[in-house]
Amino acid sequence: MKSLICTTPGQFDYQDLPEPSFSKGNTILKIKRIGICGTDLHAYEGTQPYFNYPRILGHELAAEIAETDAPGFSKGEQVTFIPYFNCGTCIACTSGRPNCCETLKVSGVHIDGGMAEYLSVPSYSLVHGNDHTLEELALVEPLAIGAHAVRRAQIRKGEFALVIGAGPIGLGIMEFARIAGAKVIAMDINDQRLAFCKEKNIVALTVNPSEGNPAETIKDITGGSMPTVVFDATGSLFAINKAFSYMAHSARYILVGLQKGDITFSHPEFHKREGTLMSSRNATREDFEHVLACMKSKLIDPGTYITHRVAFDKVKKTFDSWLDPKTGVIKAMVEI
Repeated sequence: MKSLICTTPGQFDYQDLPEPSFSKGNTILKIKRIGICGTDLHAYEGTQPYFNYPRILGHELAAEIAETDAPGFSKGEQVTFIPYFNCGTCIACTSGRPNCCETLKVSGVHIDGGMAEYLSVPSYSLVHGNDHTLEELALVEPLAIGAHAVRRAQIRKGEFALVIGAGPIGLGIMEFARIAGAKVIAMDINDQRLAFCKEKNIVALTVNPSEGNPAETIKDITGGSMPTVVFDATGSLFAINKAFSYMAHSARYILVGLQKGDITFSHPEFHKREGTLMSSRNATREDFEHVLACMKSKLIDPGTYITHRVAFDKVKKTFDSWLDPKTGVIKAMVEI
């Protein structure tokens, strides 16, 4: 089968590899669509934590079942899957949080992913496609990341939520925060992305922190109180550290983006707010099902995010351009 391997940072190579063989408890997927996410971009750049080379990237997938023994699933069925493979026995797994399993293996990160014609996955990871399109199914996973972060935040209707980073994950957080009843503020240094938020009716309130005094702007928007929920979806150390100053007293700060450095903040400033700091990692089946339900009820239109499409055999030639903000890429979709 044809596969695309990230051999070293900045280098892709197409290779012919053996097709995966069927084994009990696993399902062979024939890959149809691959969404490109920030993890893929960071891996290509060489800035992704928990990463080793060479690696086949790709975990935002839509596929047809080529072979399976999974109850309730059948050959030829269109599906997506939960790309976080857990042990089932550690404290996180037995506490109902397999998304942060102690020995978690994420497809396309810790183990090879779906930038190939076929992929073998544990059958327990399958998610029915029902009547959704292939492109919609490929977008369930990144949207589930946002849905999980919002569920972690326990948003209350009417409170202000600041989402820093208007990339695909940030947009998903905005959507599900809106669905949960928050008044959402989008922050990004890229005016093109902020304009996208408004044009697609995702959020009406936007802030560019490189213009004027962002804290004062946010204070004015919130009527002087600042947001009670802050999400980081940038993975930028500067943005993460700066965002502590945007928290209201009693606020929750949820880290969704990931970077390699140390977070630093003023303990007295954080302490007097009685702030809550938490991370949000991956998603659970509950989040996947919530995304699918919101798609079905038209509360969210995943096709809104797709700005670029490319054939699988053109990815190597095209991928580097997606690192340039000038290309305006929000979500690139690979067809195979």
